[in-house]
Amino acid sequence: MKPLPNEIVLRPRFQIASSENKETVLQKFENVSEPPFLVNRLDDHVFIKFNVKNNHFWSPQLHLEIDEVDETNCQINAIFGPNPTLWTFFMFIHFVIATLFIIIGIWAYTSAALNKPYHFQMGSMVVITVLWFVLYFLGRSGKKKGKPQMHQLHGFAMKVLTK
Repeated sequence: MKPLPNEIVLRPRFQIASSENKETVLQKFENVSEPPFLVNRLDDHVFIKFNVKNNHFWSPQLHLEIDEVDETNCQINAIFGPNPTLWTFFMFIHFVIATLFIIIGIWAYTSAALNKPYHFQMGSMVVITVLWFVLYFLGRSGKKKGKPQMHQLHGFAMKVLTK
């Protein structure tokens, strides 16, 4: 397994080859109860996140997918990600901003083609661009704030797997 990188990656991933069968690995996570972690299993997927007390807006979660290699071995594919609600919200905001930018750009082009003033539209496009950069840096700072918890999740998963 590669160690976690020091830089912030959008959705860091890692893989672990296990010499145990899939059901044994899944059972390890099913039977564990260790605060501050909440472990949920859905079929061959395990989701590890923080309890409400230790959860903040930028808290990450760890998604493990356990794939069977053969009857005695499995592979664990892991991916860190933000809370799905937060992820969906950020994607929605980016979609709205991009849509507004395109609409206002068309409006500005139309006004320019008709020899009408288009200063408002151009100013709005600049404001939207600045807003997009603000969102980008908010997201980066949020990921930085969640990085210590990401390491805690990784440590917990490794501890459970090595039991």
